[in-house]
Amino acid sequence: MAAVPSAPAATRTPDEARAWAAAATVMDPEVPVLTIEDLGVLRAVREEDGRIVATITPTYSGCPAMDMIAIEVEIALRNAGFRDVKVERVLSPAWTTDWMSADGRRKLAAYGIAPPAEGAGSGRSALFGTAAIACPRCGSTHTTKISEFGSTACKALYRCEACREPFDYFKCH
Repeated sequence: MAAVPSAPAATRTPDEARAWAAAATVMDPEVPVLTIEDLGVLRAVREEDGRIVATITPTYSGCPAMDMIAIEVEIALRNAGFRDVKVERVLSPAWTTDWMSADGRRKLAAYGIAPPAEGAGSGRSALFGTAAIACPRCGSTHTTKISEFGSTACKALYRCEACREPFDYFKCH
């Protein structure tokens, strides 16, 4: 799995580590079982001239949740005792589902959303389709895509042909 481009934990200052820990608690407002760290949206937290700067990358450039995420990161940093904070958004490199943690994928499945396959964010899935999508309820791969768009733009709607239940699939990017 591709790593999220950020400073390794071992090279963070104590304030950067504390700020990372605070920002990493922010939940995704669209998938409230995932933190922005689980998603790989939290890219970096650094100290610049006494200011804490958190860097976030949207799952796609028009993601409506990014305003709320930025506000929540700022609140988390201020609640952790940092007064001078800035949240910046970067679009490059573009976010990929490969940045999602293994724990995040497990949380998605437990929540009832089929997670993207590891390594599927390479772009090949957009060109060649994805492997069989397993139902997060019963595990069957006998599933059918109902719509390219699910409850949010980053998900597609599927139905399991075994248990007949509909479910969201977190699309690969």
